Amino acid sequence: MKKDFLKEKYEGFISYFEKNMPVAESELKFENPYQLVVAVILSAQCTDKRVNMTTPAFFERFPDAKTLSDATVEEVHEYIKSISYPNNKSKSLVGMARTLMSEFGGVVPSGVDELQKLPGVGRKTANVVTAVAFGNAAMPVDTHVFRVSARIGLTQNSKTPLETERQLVAHIPSEILSKAHHWLILHGRYVCTARKPKCVECGIKDICDYYNKV
Repeated sequence: MKKDFLKEKYEGFISYFEKNMPVAESELKFENPYQLVVAVILSAQCTDKRVNMTTPAFFERFPDAKTLSDATVEEVHEYIKSISYPNNKSKSLVGMARTLMSEFGGVVPSGVDELQKLPGVGRKTANVVTAVAFGNAAMPVDTHVFRVSARIGLTQNSKTPLETERQLVAHIPSEILSKAHHWLILHGRYVCTARKPKCVECGIKDICDYYNKV
């Protein structure tokens, strides 16, 4: 793809969403970085709606890293058993809290590298936390971002989330990078859906590779 055409594609994408979705935020409900880490760990292969139904009771019982670090995996499991993969996530949550206490004094770090030292926190989760909780420029790549950016043609021949992240970061201004992440997620969740994208409703189909091919 010629650079000028790719530049125009990104400009069209940004222009549309700046006008039609000037505010784009996470649909996960949280009040502080600790709660966000928990919510994002729980959200893996699970809907935000289900997570938001689960976390109020969880945070009432485990309001901070200290209380969670003192819990058993079995007790945590009772609070998240309606979530996908509760066994693994229970272990991750307790491990995350214990590492927060032992290495970070119970305070969630803001850097991606430090966040990835926490059990259950991979690069995507770390990027979400640094962007959403701390306002840092980051492009977390989940299944929606990976799929939508490829369909539109914002990314070319990307085989991994990291490749997608690098291509998007190279073309989207840092000051709107985190917001653009939410644009892609929300567009993928409600319009550019996995099995049957709603192209008729899409406001950016004129710049979309998928639509123009189909």
